[in-house]
Amino acid sequence: MPKILVVDDEKSIRLLYQEELADEGYDVVTAESGHRLLEKIEQEGPDLIVLDIKMMEYNGLDLLQDIRNRYYNLPVILCSAYEVFKQDMKAIAADAYVVKSSDLTQLKRAISRALESRRADLGKGEG
Repeated sequence: MPKILVVDDEKSIRLLYQEELADEGYDVVTAESGHRLLEKIEQEGPDLIVLDIKMMEYNGLDLLQDIRNRYYNLPVILCSAYEVFKQDMKAIAADAYVVKSSDLTQLKRAISRALESRRADLGKGEG
């Protein structure tokens, strides 16, 4: 069962994503901020990260760079209420960019595609 780490400072979003993604068969862990995020990734060993961009103390785009520097092949999906960040050069490093919505269809599709792609890469011995 793939493990997903949801990083969002809004408790309601974490709970919604956790419930919906668990219903899809994923093991879901959450973090309320980017504080010690690399340590959390090390401890939890997620297969994918869903990362908010605008958090109180952390910029998700900066966190994405930190993740990419250390875990290059770990899929990261940026999730934001603001579509404007799609244009940010740092956002290109993400596997997908999803605008937040109460309908998680787009997010679930992005997660499925990113995990499929990762499985294919690992199957080729690139992981």
